[in-house]
Amino acid sequence: MSVGLPGALVRPIRTAVGEAADGEAGLELVRRERVIVLTTFDTDEMALTALRHGAAGFLLKDSPPADLVDAVHRVGAGRPILSPSVTAQLIAAVAAPGDDGRRARAQAVLDRLTDREREVALAIGRGLSNADIARELYLGVATVKTHVGHLFTKLDVVNRVQIARTVHDADVG
Repeated sequence: MSVGLPGALVRPIRTAVGEAADGEAGLELVRRERVIVLTTFDTDEMALTALRHGAAGFLLKDSPPADLVDAVHRVGAGRPILSPSVTAQLIAAVAAPGDDGRRARAQAVLDRLTDREREVALAIGRGLSNADIARELYLGVATVKTHVGHLFTKLDVVNRVQIARTVHDADVG
C-alpha cells in the first residue's frame, strides 16, 4: 500500500527495497527518495548509518501517530526529522571523548577470518545478496552460504546485519 501526500510517498520499506536489485540499488533508492527510517531499534550507530546513506529521518515505531504524520510532512517539505531519543543518543555519541574501542575490536575480529571469509564479510557490508556475492567472487551460492555460516560462528552473530555492522565498525568496507 502506498499513500501519497504533498511532497511525499509513504510505502512499506519491504516494497521499496524489493524494487531494488541489490544493496547498492537500495542505497540509490534512499538517496533518490526522501526516506524516513521507521524502526524499533534506537541505536546511534543505526541512525548514523541511515543518515549517512541519505535517509531524511529516523523515527521509532512507538512514536505517537501525530508525530509520524508530522514527520512525513516535514520530510516532504525537505526538512529532516529525528526521534527525540535518537537525537539525545547522537548528541551523547558526538560529545563522547575519543574512540570507544569499537573499531579496534571489530578489526581484531575481522583479522581472524580467512581471506575468502573476509571478502564475503565485506560484500555483506556493502549490502550484497548471496547470489551477488557468488557472481562477484566467482563462487557457487552454496559456497557463499557456507562462508556466511562460518562468519556467524566466528563473529558470534546471528544475522547479516550484525556482520555488516562489524565491517562498518572496523571501517574497512
